Amino acid sequence: MTPPVEGQTRTFERTFSVDDVRQFAELSGDDQPRHTEPDEDGRVMVQGLLTATLPTKMGSDNEVLASTLEFNFHRPVYTGDSITCRSTYDTVVEREDSYRFESEIVCENSDGETVLTGSSQGLIPKDD
Repeated sequence: MTPPVEGQTRTFERTFSVDDVRQFAELSGDDQPRHTEPDEDGRVMVQGLLTATLPTKMGSDNEVLASTLEFNFHRPVYTGDSITCRSTYDTVVEREDSYRFESEIVCENSDGETVLTGSSQGLIPKDD
């Protein structure tokens, strides 16, 4: 693992499918009609917490042990729309066995509109 650096930005992009939303609805119980019944364009609204899996996926890639995750949802996300999520390390403090960090999160749709913002705090263990 490459150590985190203040100011470093990580990016992940994903397009959710109707099947993704339906599976999440089954798993989470968030099966409101807006998540299960397609609109006239065949899209359904993606659950907010499914959208929030984008920054958690990036955390997993870096073996993050988050202590705090805070999300603000700004506008709906729909299936078929590409969402790009950026997470930037605001602070990184090296410890003997880990790195403590704080990061800011911004997710945007393909029109450049912000759909989710947030922050994360936690630590990343050092390799043994």
